[in-house]
Amino acid sequence: MTPSPALLDRIMAVMEAAFDPAYGEAWNRRQVADALAMPSTHALVVDAAGMPIADEADPAPAPAGFVLTRHVLDEEELLLIAVTPGARRRGVGAALVEQLFAVARTRGTARVFLEMRRGNPAIHLYRKCGFAPIGERRNYYRMANGERIDAITFARTIE
Repeated sequence: MTPSPALLDRIMAVMEAAFDPAYGEAWNRRQVADALAMPSTHALVVDAAGMPIADEADPAPAPAGFVLTRHVLDEEELLLIAVTPGARRRGVGAALVEQLFAVARTRGTARVFLEMRRGNPAIHLYRKCGFAPIGERRNYYRMANGERIDAITFARTIE
């Protein structure tokens, strides 16, 4: 299913504000649209209070965060999560993750996985939300300057 332009606009507004270009982690609009065109990929966008913004909401409050996931069998992979700098440390990230868990349960998800670069400050959010490290990939990510950084894989059971 093709994602709506409004949904893409909201995701991209957060993406552009949230990701540091030095790490090359942000996706472009085409990558997001292509991912959301697959039936197993899902997005949730929230406002500064951590409340979901309906795709058809017009006018909608400004987006403050989003999560993009892919569901396969009884697993969900958190592909991207982002919160605008002005909404950080206000519970928006935790609200996004908790809402992800609730929606994932309705899809029959038993475990959620994610991967992050070593040194990413989001580790505090992931640990707070019950994720635990289960592995790592040496020199997996390449920064904009060519430097390599390890990836750490986390998982959480949500039964």
